[in-house]
Amino acid sequence: MGETVRTLAYGAWPSPIDAALAAAHDGHPEYVGFVGEEVWWTEPRPAEGGRRTLVRRHTDGREESLLPAPWNVRSRVIEYGGHPWAAVAGEAGPLVLFVNFADQRLYRWEPGGEPRPLTPVSPVGGGLRWAEPLPLPERGEVWCVLEEFTGEGPTDVRRVLAAVPLDGSAARDRDAVRELTDARHRFVTGPKLSPDGRRAAWLAWDHPRMPWDGTELLLADVAPDGTLRGARAVAGGPGESIAQADWTHDGRLLHASDRTGWWNLYLDGEPLCPREEEFGGALWKLGSRWFTPLESGLIAVVHGRGTTALGILDPETSEVVDAAGPWTEFAPTLAAHGEQVVAVAASPRSDYEVVELDARTGRARVVGAEHDDAVDPAYYPEPQIRTFTGPDGRDIHAHIYPPHHPGCVAPGDELPPYVIWAHGGPTGRAPLVLDLEIAYFTSRGIGVAEVDYGGSTGYGRPYRERLREQWGVVDVEDCAAVALALADEGTADRARLAVRGGSAGGWTAAASLTTTDVYACGTIKYPILDLAGWGTGETHDFESRYLESLIGRLADVPARYAQRSPAAHADRLTVPFLLLQGLDDVICPPAQCERFLARLAGRKVPHAYLAFEGEGHGFRKAETMVRALEAELSLYAQAFRLDPPGIPTLELAE
Repeated sequence: MGETVRTLAYGAWPSPIDAALAAAHDGHPEYVGFVGEEVWWTEPRPAEGGRRTLVRRHTDGREESLLPAPWNVRSRVIEYGGHPWAAVAGEAGPLVLFVNFADQRLYRWEPGGEPRPLTPVSPVGGGLRWAEPLPLPERGEVWCVLEEFTGEGPTDVRRVLAAVPLDGSAARDRDAVRELTDARHRFVTGPKLSPDGRRAAWLAWDHPRMPWDGTELLLADVAPDGTLRGARAVAGGPGESIAQADWTHDGRLLHASDRTGWWNLYLDGEPLCPREEEFGGALWKLGSRWFTPLESGLIAVVHGRGTTALGILDPETSEVVDAAGPWTEFAPTLAAHGEQVVAVAASPRSDYEVVELDARTGRARVVGAEHDDAVDPAYYPEPQIRTFTGPDGRDIHAHIYPPHHPGCVAPGDELPPYVIWAHGGPTGRAPLVLDLEIAYFTSRGIGVAEVDYGGSTGYGRPYRERLREQWGVVDVEDCAAVALALADEGTADRARLAVRGGSAGGWTAAASLTTTDVYACGTIKYPILDLAGWGTGETHDFESRYLESLIGRLADVPARYAQRSPAAHADRLTVPFLLLQGLDDVICPPAQCERFLARLAGRKVPHAYLAFEGEGHGFRKAETMVRALEAELSLYAQAFRLDPPGIPTLELAE
């Protein structure tokens, strides 16, 4: 006989997915690469202070975690980071180059020895930072992106391409670092060398544009002495975003441009596979890769609308053949060796794994970080891909995760509570993957709706640009439209709707609570709350002029900055909320939260503010994630009158 299905109120379902389990599975493999025939990648260690280690998969399939704690393979270039490692196979073993998070120095390491710094420490501002190392042992150098602070302010910074000696001579001597470019462009990506080593290509852009607004593809000749000469723009511009560039094995230049409204591929300037789908994305991290050329002339591509697939593109026919498999999301990281392609992929039933595709046979298999069901998959949510109608009849894309439990149902007359999740960015989107944070709620009887509001990537440039000067309007309207549609159709309880988000999603959550009456409570994580403060020196350089496209220039529309800021409307907030913040956050600093709470003083709105030492923008330590997730559930329990078993009560102050 099967187990009896119990009838319990939503929110009271017992779940094996606790906060510790969700925290242990937070984060995923990144920055894959081949070292000889071996596959390497970086991987998170939430239980080790949130550091990232470098993982080596030997040819026999054995995985080895390189570099013990406290080594943390992670770059802080543009704060969101970039590709932090490279390695070259050798007879005596690999030569490994990596950026260590704590001091941001570039290190050289051979297994069996100790890491040795190749770059100096700078006492100025945020120091010297490095990303996208390109080893050139024949020159005795590694070429990188160098981010150098010139003062104490967050925007006192310059970025150039630079060559670092492999012999360690620059470890104490900044002058031994050879600069390859001048600092005429505010932002640059790492150089890609043509197969003959005679040309270098890279991307550049300048304030106030973000890389998804407009970038240039630069090309230079590499002189025999290793200098770059005659740098010139060969594609792109203020209104065209080039997301990535690389060389084919026969020396032709390949890039992804959105000049048609979709990021498509171009080979020597000619369109390869024109489609209304994306073959690129938002360049939040330097070294993101949506395509990689193969020796055969074929091209491995991550592409799609909304969800993504890994395919092999034939430039001769423009045909794409996708890898068979369960995966619905491929991260923007790819590498190739011969006809083998390695990627990072996930699905609604599996967390991110390292996947290898044989381009000759089309066979794909998991080769690293293999998903292991920590609980019975019967507890995983079952997502629905939906499109809702918003104001002005516009489409709004969303993933709906109804409450789901193999052994529990709710009373027939009860509608479930729902939490609307607003993703960060805001130029980003919600991936369709197994997320144990979502399962933490759905397995207890609380629905989740992830909204790809106007401004999200994956649906073309016009969809992305719906948010231009409309941040705090379109995102709030779209989230509310999905929430109310779920209530109107009888999917969700109108009286038990919540909103939550982090970073830009925290802004959307806070703006939603201060400008609408849709939600009964909300969770606001490391948010932007005060536009004027954030846009005038409180954030880092990369996003310091982002608001000019999202809101407008402060000098032109100062009233709009005040009108849109949740901090200016704290007096309108009447429902309980939870505010979560990392005290080391330089992107959305704690001062924003503190000013917001000061304006709430005396208003008698139930709330809690949890601030975490040692956490930056996005939580990485297991203990932080556990505390934050349990606090969030307790907020919903109190606001919705739920009774989740075994959850500590969050004390709400007034």
